[in-house]
Amino acid sequence: MDNQSKAEVTREPGWEREVIEKLALAAVAEQAKARRWGIFFKSMMFAYLIVLSAVAIYPKISRDFGVDSKDHTAVIDVVGMIAEGKEANADSIIESLRNAVKDEHTKGIILHANSPGGSPVQSSYVYEEIRKIKKEHPNLPVYAVVSDICASGCYYIVSASDKIFVNPSSLVGSIGVLMDGFGFVDVMQKLGVERRLFTAGAHKAMLDPFSPSKEEETHYVQGLLNQVHQQFIGAVKAGRGDRLKEYPDMFSGLVWTGEEGVKLGIVDAVGNQDYVAKELIGAETLVDFSQQEHLLDKIAGKLGASFGQAIGSMVQGVSLH
Repeated sequence: MDNQSKAEVTREPGWEREVIEKLALAAVAEQAKARRWGIFFKSMMFAYLIVLSAVAIYPKISRDFGVDSKDHTAVIDVVGMIAEGKEANADSIIESLRNAVKDEHTKGIILHANSPGGSPVQSSYVYEEIRKIKKEHPNLPVYAVVSDICASGCYYIVSASDKIFVNPSSLVGSIGVLMDGFGFVDVMQKLGVERRLFTAGAHKAMLDPFSPSKEEETHYVQGLLNQVHQQFIGAVKAGRGDRLKEYPDMFSGLVWTGEEGVKLGIVDAVGNQDYVAKELIGAETLVDFSQQEHLLDKIAGKLGASFGQAIGSMVQGVSLH
């Protein structure tokens, strides 16, 4: 073997190492590039979350630090189903009312009402808070402005306000109480399904949809509904006073248009938020005092609901309702 051939043989191992080194360096460079893109996208997501948080808390910051430091009309939403855990719940509405009252630049409050109603208990809490505010701050007017609908529990709430304004096509009223359900007894008999129910307490299974209704229990439940209905009627009469032009079906659960509601005295006049703020309160700048659920609370709530659903699916059987 000549000297040239020996030199080529001795170069072969070095050549392999060089290729391996190049591949390794290329892999490292690719990983570094991937990390840089990962950091970039994470930074963009972080910035996005900051923007969302800023948008969510801006109304509170503007109120606390004087962005809206001139005289204004506070607007508070009573929107959606009224129930604990929903957006329209007593705690959030009451907190909104109290924040509006504490603001020295608030010259009046508008309740933006657009709800089919809901819990009589939650509605009663808000009703009593409005009455309390009117008593403690007689010079601070509280008006309600109805958009699409203000029925049942929503009307319960706004009946405490000084005046109620509507659109001619708004739906208002439904001064009644509802409890509904289903009965599947005949269906089970036709399918040959036997109901096996064990209770401790003669009426523990009252209103069970798979058992025949009992006259005694039906009468008892109707009595409960009548009591709540009378409380509702009493609240409306106390709030509206002699403005009500009572007739036999006023408290029957019927609803009326805003135009008809003015004639019956269940509302006062046609008007919108801008009109009430400018012409009645005298502060045409509107500031939203409605409590908004924080972004992190929403995320935590969804995670909690998912976790609770998973746990609930594993725990079945005995329960105390």
